[in-house]
Amino acid sequence: MACTVLVALAGYLAVHFQTSGPGSPRCVVRAAGQDGDRYEIEPQQAVNAATIAAVGSARRLPERAVTIALATAMQESGLRNIRYGDRDSLGLFQQRPTQGWGTPEQIMDPVYSAGAFYDHLVKVPGYSRLPLTVAAQEVQRSGFPQAYAKHEPDAALLTSALTGRAEASLSCAPGAQEQPGDPVRVQEKLRRDFGKDVLAGTEGAGRVGGAGKSGPSGPVVSVPVPDREQGGPERRGWELAHWAVAHSRELRIAQVSYAGRVWSASNSGNDWRPETPGISAEERKRAAAAVVITTVQ
Repeated sequence: MACTVLVALAGYLAVHFQTSGPGSPRCVVRAAGQDGDRYEIEPQQAVNAATIAAVGSARRLPERAVTIALATAMQESGLRNIRYGDRDSLGLFQQRPTQGWGTPEQIMDPVYSAGAFYDHLVKVPGYSRLPLTVAAQEVQRSGFPQAYAKHEPDAALLTSALTGRAEASLSCAPGAQEQPGDPVRVQEKLRRDFGKDVLAGTEGAGRVGGAGKSGPSGPVVSVPVPDREQGGPERRGWELAHWAVAHSRELRIAQVSYAGRVWSASNSGNDWRPETPGISAEERKRAAAAVVITTVQ
């Protein structure tokens, strides 16, 4: 047991020192307001968090479910898809093949492991009203159940951004992106995380997700935001937009624009800014009809 813990700690420190430091790639979640809270994570952690949130969204689960899942993954793996842990524990949630969570290959798939966590969570009576530590422990059966509590504020802030609430935003500095992006890969990842219907309405001659069209830096994927979305179309739009920014390093995304605002990988601040100053309400409404993801040329 002690040996396992030391190996895990050594692995964490190796990753930490390789990916941290001044000017290193990073993502920041900010609460609205000048003095709002902030939470900084590495791009791969942001990818995993965005996937966990997207799987919850695809299942139409409440925000509370996403917050519980994120806090659990923060505690169990530091939002890293690790191949080691206590005994045979693996992945984001440290699920064990010998305890019926799936094969090692399945558990190492973030979409599968997030889905497995939610499968168990929704069976907990009244989970959305329970203290986070209680709900998480009903799923995880951890030896340290109170440890989940310290992650709740950051998990709630991250959930706000990844579920599209106006109270928080996510921006990333992905670092150098020397290889071109692939719009087809972006489409495939969207469908894996959010479900096959996420690009519904884009199937047409030469219009499959917008791939093949060119944006400022390269091919474009245009993701429709239907008016019928629960919580309002703009919330769904920001959910998709923040997902794209979280994946910007992995999928080599150069720019994301939505509802008159734009994030750019090449911008020194890497924060959201007005795409067109002084945009009218009508123009903003049209811009809110789709999230436009531009990949690196």
